[in-house]
Amino acid sequence: MENSYISLSIAIKALQKEGYTEDFNLCDAGIENKSKKNIHNATELNVVKFYRFEGMSNPDDNTILYVIETITGEKGLLVDAYGMYAGNVPKDLIEKLKLS
Repeated sequence: MENSYISLSIAIKALQKEGYTEDFNLCDAGIENKSKKNIHNATELNVVKFYRFEGMSNPDDNTILYVIETITGEKGLLVDAYGMYAGNVPKDLIEKLKLS
């Protein structure tokens, strides 16, 4: 796992080669793994690392790529735009994803 990547797409490809193949998405109940049709709450996951990316043409186009492992052994990625925490995402999950 690199310390940094020059783009989001390069990071995703490299991390998938390292076994982080699951696609996680934020949902009202936590983080959903759509391919396995299950949902994990904050206590069931570990954020291994995260990467921040800024848009080339617009500094408001910011994204965070989270590298996540679950207690059930799933390894995958969550792509999230800054400030996306506006929905019904549980507070404990928001706290888990707030990394410096």
